[in-house]
Amino acid sequence: MSYAIIGSGAIGGALAKQFARSKIKAVVANRRGPASLGDALQAFAPTVSAAEITDAMDAEVIILAVPFGAVGEVAKLRNDWTGKIVVDATNAIEFPSFKPLDLGGQPSSHVVAKQFKGAKVVKAFNTLPAAVLADEPRRSEGHRTIFVSGGNADANEKVALLATLLGFSPIILGRLEEGGLLQQFGGPLTMHSLIHSNPINGIES
Repeated sequence: MSYAIIGSGAIGGALAKQFARSKIKAVVANRRGPASLGDALQAFAPTVSAAEITDAMDAEVIILAVPFGAVGEVAKLRNDWTGKIVVDATNAIEFPSFKPLDLGGQPSSHVVAKQFKGAKVVKAFNTLPAAVLADEPRRSEGHRTIFVSGGNADANEKVALLATLLGFSPIILGRLEEGGLLQQFGGPLTMHSLIHSNPINGIES
């Protein structure tokens, strides 16, 4: 599988660090272009490299690590997302109150999925604060947990496998309207750093 991280902020940087730590190749892209990423990615070379955002769209798995309000700009980069797995690592937050955005009861990933026509959207990597997400996930007492939700079982498994390769213990929660609601900002699973002490094949469902 080929991987792209869209966004170079705190979450994007944390994910880039994990890819480099696990020696899994990935590209990182943002709206400002590769030149803006040189210093930030220097420590992760050659495993993780900068790319033009249009080139990053060629990856099979695209991780959204942009602010929730910028998701639509990324979605407009392609007319058809068929065949792509889009990992929604965003959180729908209202600033400066730091409250969940009012989405009329919709799971935030449903809002994302509507914009990425044809994509298999999977919610993952959004429940941990950036500093924790960047930390070594393989603990002496077990592996740090990543939750995974999505409407396509095969895409869920592929993202869960990625989480395993990165050193996490994934737990698949089901569809976006089920697990996605638990994972999204304001849900009961956000901001909790859970350790799974005995992962079975690294993947649970």
